[in-house]
Amino acid sequence: MGLFRAKPAPAFGVSNIKAAAGRSVLPSTLSNNVVGAKAERALSIPTITRAVGLISSTIASLNLRSYTLKWNPTTSEYDKNYVLGESWFTRPDPKVTRQFVISNLVSDLLLYGRGFLYTTSRYATGFPATFQWLPASTVTSTDQGDVWFTTASDLFYNGVELDTDNVVQFLSPQEGILYAGSNAIDTAHKLDESARRFASNSIAAGFLQQTDGEPMSGEELTELASAWAQARATNAIGALNQHVTFNEFKSNPNLLQLLESRQFASLELARLCQVPAYLVGVAVGGLTYQNAQQARQDLLTFGASPFLTCITETLSGDNVIQHGKHIEFDTDAYLSTFSLEAGDSSGRSLSAAEVAQKVYLAVTNGIMTEREAREMINEAGGNLT
Repeated sequence: MGLFRAKPAPAFGVSNIKAAAGRSVLPSTLSNNVVGAKAERALSIPTITRAVGLISSTIASLNLRSYTLKWNPTTSEYDKNYVLGESWFTRPDPKVTRQFVISNLVSDLLLYGRGFLYTTSRYATGFPATFQWLPASTVTSTDQGDVWFTTASDLFYNGVELDTDNVVQFLSPQEGILYAGSNAIDTAHKLDESARRFASNSIAAGFLQQTDGEPMSGEELTELASAWAQARATNAIGALNQHVTFNEFKSNPNLLQLLESRQFASLELARLCQVPAYLVGVAVGGLTYQNAQQARQDLLTFGASPFLTCITETLSGDNVIQHGKHIEFDTDAYLSTFSLEAGDSSGRSLSAAEVAQKVYLAVTNGIMTEREAREMINEAGGNLT
């Protein structure tokens, strides 16, 4: 079925993408097996789940908007002229919410370093009108390995070959944590398993010792220990005769649960996900909630920024939107929920120099334009022209 009509068509007309056999290319069982084994294992660690949830939900809450660029000779900068966006900005997949599509796409970028949207219909102009998220764990390519260095020339969804012209491929600027952090994830799992073994033992660790009487054989000692453990598992009180005593191990529960090691493993995983440690509940000296009131900006700047840029630059490609148009996430509403000029935790107003230091990261990571930064610093008492 052709994508373009021979006669003029209204701009809002769409056509479904069909396979040559007359049915949809994608199987109807798309909802099955959407999480790979590696991802499931990684997401079983609370620190990774928290980091992925923070980044994906934050980006999914941001609205998309479209603009064109025009050179301003007075300021020697490009001015953004915002234009009417596409219908898929608010509903890329009519069957599910926009948040579902964007959050899962971001999760794939963070975990695998790549993500995919399949074009399910197109406008009469030929540009995509609706998309469907494809789980990265189900998409393979014969010319790429675990870490992709470019877009794939062939793609397979659960063994079914896809038309690459209908697949928007997103490549993360950083390697997926499933590959870059395999050692850190494995270490965290081993520590959690050790703590789980300790937690599953409801009886205090110790040993039974015969003090006098005829020495018991090894078999008798085994039966005694088993009976004692079974009785203690179901009753708070146990009974021993005068010939046997129970000696509890004098161990520190914190050591048995490997609290310090697990805390350090959580810190390593926060570094792996590039999320400030305090945002995932890891205590770090000098970084508490009181002096981390810029937490939301830190999350956007350090954790979400690479994926914001990846998604917007990919969606701004000529295969998705008209040449000359650009797409960005609207971070203004998100950033306006806190004020850089409001002051610190003690109520002290921030100086222009302090505001400049904070907006520097936002400009560096593309969250804020230079003009917006100058205006913010000037409002705080600066004098930039």
